[in-house]
Amino acid sequence: MITAEQSEKLRAWFAERLPVDVYESLVSVTVDREEITVVGKVPASESVKEFRERTREQRMEVAREAEELYRRKVAWGVRSGEETVLFTHLAVPVMTRLRQSERQVLDTLVAGGVARSRADALAWCVRLVGDNADAWLTELRDSLDKVRQVRAQGPDLQKSGSE
Repeated sequence: MITAEQSEKLRAWFAERLPVDVYESLVSVTVDREEITVVGKVPASESVKEFRERTREQRMEVAREAEELYRRKVAWGVRSGEETVLFTHLAVPVMTRLRQSERQVLDTLVAGGVARSRADALAWCVRLVGDNADAWLTELRDSLDKVRQVRAQGPDLQKSGSE
């Protein structure tokens, strides 16, 4: 996870490099360990499909530079009205160990036709938590930023340990 300051610098980096006519406005730049996702508002006069075709070369050029610099894949998306459409983006496998009661939750979702597999059921659960706990997750991320700031203001332990 990156700090709010790093996130803002990343957003500024993309805003500086994207040609003026790519997005009407930059909506968000989201990052994790594997991927940077850039979403902007599509011009009202253009469909998502038209936008994707028209801007492909420009976006690919910026993505190549960002991938080399940040060592992460770049995914693109657009906001059109209330709908957000993501173009090619990563689906990263995640390994976890679950106890029987937790596996039963996943198996119930599979048996009920909510998910095709335990992996799909787990992804469904993560989306559900993300959708319903957004305010709490935002507060938690803000708290982590504050912890990083406080740590940075503390003593340099490596320096004092070597003297």
